[in-house]
Amino acid sequence: MQNGSLPPAPKDSAPTSLYGGVTSRRVTVRDLAAAKLRGERWAMLTAYDALTAGVFDEAGVPVLLVGDSMGNCHLGYDTTVPVTMDEIAMLSAAVVRGTKRALVVADLPFGSYQESPAQALRNAVRLMKEAGVHAVKLEGGERSAPAIEMLVQAGVPVMAHLGLTPQSVHALGGYPVQGRGDEASHQLLRDAKTVQAAGAFSVVLEAVPAELAAQVTAEVHIPTVGIGAGVGCDAQVLVWTDMAGMTAGRVPKFVKQYANLRAELGRAAREYIDDVRAATFPAEEHSFH
Repeated sequence: MQNGSLPPAPKDSAPTSLYGGVTSRRVTVRDLAAAKLRGERWAMLTAYDALTAGVFDEAGVPVLLVGDSMGNCHLGYDTTVPVTMDEIAMLSAAVVRGTKRALVVADLPFGSYQESPAQALRNAVRLMKEAGVHAVKLEGGERSAPAIEMLVQAGVPVMAHLGLTPQSVHALGGYPVQGRGDEASHQLLRDAKTVQAAGAFSVVLEAVPAELAAQVTAEVHIPTVGIGAGVGCDAQVLVWTDMAGMTAGRVPKFVKQYANLRAELGRAAREYIDDVRAATFPAEEHSFH
């Protein structure tokens, strides 16, 4: 049976909630399928290192995404396009090591799956074997269906990604909202049903009209994960540096900043500089004799 049509987990192993119901094992794709049937919404965040991932894991975030967004917010690239398999594998392994409960999903970066389903399988297997991730994510609808089908048949859980697909930034000419207009909305709905049929256990909907995302959510039985897609999705995802206020400059409209860590980290650094310059650090309590 394909992951996209998985029944909920048996009652003796299914949590009553993703928040507190699973405490002694990892969250699984079956738990997410069961959450959709219950109407329970869940949060996903990106993570790129063991320390931050551990914080999110302890906070109860059930799914962590090692996204190729690392290119923009951690590696200094202008887009996600330059991110390599080596970079994804290294940081994914760190996130897995730093967590105990969250389901860890890793992006397949640009150029790692577009050539053929066999290429997609080879790189997905690498991430599962070397990094220990529990699922992979790839962009595209109908064009990616053969790759999704091969991965799922091989035992690799796949999260699909529709709407605004950042790896196609140059083809799209930027980051415009997707799915506006009858033709575009019908295509996105077809894509969602296609990736579901191919076996995807979930689908990200990025930068699409809220009404369309709600329609997709109602018409597919796999969980939808919104990012700039309104409140009608089954789950939501944000890049953690956007969510926590670490990103400099303008952030996308769909981002809610829950903290201002950039300002706080800057304040701490300036206080440290002042203490060192004034010889008030290290003080007696920080010194050995």
